[in-house]
Order: sequence, then C-alpha cells, then structure tokens
Amino acid sequence: MSLVQGETIVAIATAIVPQQGSVGIVRLSGERALSIARILFKGAGKQEWSSHRILYGYIRHPLTKQTVDEALLLLMLRPRSFTREDVVEFHCHGGIIAVQEVLQLCIAEGARLAQPGEFTQRAFLNGRIDLTQAESIAELVAAQSQAASQIALAGLQGKLASPIRDLRATCLDILAEVEARIDFADDLPPLDEKEIKQQLTGTLTQVEAILATAEQGELLRSGLKVAIVGCPNVGKSSLLNAWSRSDRAIVTDLPGTTRDVIESTLVVGGIPIKVLDTAGIRETIDAVEKIGVERSRDAAEAADLILLTIDASVGWTIADQKIYQQVKHQPLILIVNKTDLIAPQSINYPPEIKQVVHTSAAKNEGIDDLELAILASVAQKKILATNSEVAVNQRQASALTRAKIALQQVQETITNQLPLDFWTIDLRGAIQALGEITGEEVTESVLDRIFSRFCIGK
Repeated sequence: MSLVQGETIVAIATAIVPQQGSVGIVRLSGERALSIARILFKGAGKQEWSSHRILYGYIRHPLTKQTVDEALLLLMLRPRSFTREDVVEFHCHGGIIAVQEVLQLCIAEGARLAQPGEFTQRAFLNGRIDLTQAESIAELVAAQSQAASQIALAGLQGKLASPIRDLRATCLDILAEVEARIDFADDLPPLDEKEIKQQLTGTLTQVEAILATAEQGELLRSGLKVAIVGCPNVGKSSLLNAWSRSDRAIVTDLPGTTRDVIESTLVVGGIPIKVLDTAGIRETIDAVEKIGVERSRDAAEAADLILLTIDASVGWTIADQKIYQQVKHQPLILIVNKTDLIAPQSINYPPEIKQVVHTSAAKNEGIDDLELAILASVAQKKILATNSEVAVNQRQASALTRAKIALQQVQETITNQLPLDFWTIDLRGAIQALGEITGEEVTESVLDRIFSRFCIGK
C-alpha cells in the first residue's frame, strides 16, 4: 500500500445494511479533514469547534445548499486521535442513502477513499500503536468468542508487545557487550561468558513460552471445524438442531433428506465451533443425493474433528463400519444417538474408539456430554494447556520461530568456542525477528499484506 503523506482519506466506518442500523459513520483523517468538515457541516446555534467535542447540526451540499442529513460531528484533532492526524467523523442516520451521499461529498471536496486498514496503518506509521496492537484491532473485530475477544484486547493493551520488546532489548544488550569486546578488546575486561549464557537461556525460555501460545491463538481465532457424519436417518440433523437450539436442518423420517452440507457456528468453552451437518453417506443412484454424499466425504476430510453418529436402535452396522474406515485416521468421537429407544450398552462398536457419547437429540439429552467430549479432545492436543493472557498469530509465530533458531545457534556457537564475530551474526538475526513482531523492523510488503486483510474504514 503506497501512502502519500498529507493525503486526506475517507471511508464509511460502520456496516451499512438497508433498513437496518440506526447510525452510520463517515470517517475522515488527514490535513484537510477539518476544512472539509467546515464546508459540509452547518452547526446549529453557536457551538465551539474544538477537539474532542461533538457538534449537532446538518450536512449540506456545498453548491445546492440542500440538506443531506441531520447529523452529529465528532472532532479529534492531532495528535490526540487514533491516527495522530486530524480526524473527523460524521455520525449520520443509518441505512444506505445518507452515508453514501456524505461519502461522495467528502470525495468531491478532495478526500480520497481509504484503502483497507489504512486508518490503522496510519496509526502504526505515526507511532500511535505498534504492529501487534494493529493486528489485535483486526482480531478484535473478527473475534467469534469472548475468549478470542479477550486475547485480542490483551494484545491491544500491549501485553504481547511489552515482553517482546524486553526480549529484544536483552539481545541488543548482549550484542553491544560482544561488539564492544571486538572493537575494544584491550580496553575492557573479558566477557562474562557465564552471564551471557544465562541471559541467552532465559531469553530462549521466554521465546518458547510465547511461541507455545500459537496453537491456542489459531484455535481461538479460526475455531474448530467439526463434521457430523454417519448413515442416513441416524439423527445427524436432529443432533445439529438440538445442539444449536434452532431448526437449521430439515428433519424427517425419510432417509436422505439432507442433500448438502449445512453449517452452524457455536461457541463451546470459549472456542468457536463450525459444525457441519453432512448428507448421510451411502451408495445411491440418485444424482442429487450422490453429489451430497461426495460433499459429505469432502467435509469430513477437511474437518478437525469427526462426530461419527450411529442409531442406537439399529446398532453398529456394516454401513457404519464402512464410514468408520474412511474417517478413523482423524480425531473422532462416536455419537450413539436415539438412546431413548434402546439401552446404549447393547451397541458393539470397535474397541479402539475411546470417546463415546450417548445422546437423544429428540429429547435434547447428552448435549452437555458432547461438548465436554469435544473440549477433552482439544485438551488431548494440549492446545489449551497454557493459561497465557496472550496468543500469537501465524505471522508472529513465524518470527518467534526464527528468533528461537537464531538464539539456539548463538548458544551452539558459544559451546563450540567460535570467535565473537560469529556470535553477532545470529544475535542480529534474533533481534531482527523480534523487531518484525512489533514493527520496529518490518518491510513495506509485510505491512501491505497485514493491512490488506482489514476492512475499509478501520
């Protein structure tokens, strides 16, 4: 993203939905933000145009003088604004027409339509926030659970950046000590190798501890994809409806009712769960059902966890065994459904299946046990073993991995008693990798990639 210093940008900062939303916000940032506001906004009575005040009035077309909307005007003058530039917000009536008209008037007066994430990128480039905080803003907007929201808020408050900066500062101090001995060996006492080793060990331990939060972060941000699979008419759709407390899926006594993959998003133990109700897997000559069966197999293959559902009143069948053979290589929970019709103890399923849950979707029974089994399956991977307040994303984890490798190589260099010049190479690598996390050392292409994922107006 190529930014021109001094350009004034504008964007709609709220979701715009026809006939919905009481307020729509048009946001301006840059040198001409205030002057454009003075051209378009006519305040009621005598109101002071000063920073961090809200004015009431009307937005008018500068040529026709026609009133476009009754609105509030929020003034946030530099440097006390999100971007550290003059920021102006028109708080209009919601909907489509009013905010679009105001946006076009701002553009006509010289503002440029903002690119995705450009307001946040300006905040970063102007030193208002670091790169971890910028990423946390996007993660907060996209959070699908309270746990993900809390992780994002912790990052926004600098709880990830602070330890990363401390680790980088330690590496810089070690590098300064080493380089001083290279340049002024005769004027300084010998390097305290034992102290350096201790500092490196402590730094490496902290890097590994932060890196260990990556899987948790990925789970909380992206969620867990769970596929309900099984033969037709075993109650997969009824299970989804009972679990989601809705009628997302059509339920009948006829096998093969579900012809496509139906999605429902739930939150279990703070983890977003995308539940896929799949078509019953069986051999069929029906062309439409055959497509549904193929999609079911694809959904099962892509899932993080399989809920293999069988009918308690029928028991474990040859058809169930065939499906099991297709999915047994994946994490799996066996759901014995319709237990209100027959005692589940009579079901003979493969002994290697360790997690079994008994449910009666028709009576909403066993759902709590199902959620506990899912959380237990997640815990087995030790994804949620950490109680860390922060969780790194994929980009940050990649940089931490490079920092970890560099620090390990420094340790190896010391152990092999190589010259001090060799120490500095990997120390600089660790410093650069840690700096990439907070944005102290980052390329324009990386910034473009990060901020292009933001919505326009953020």
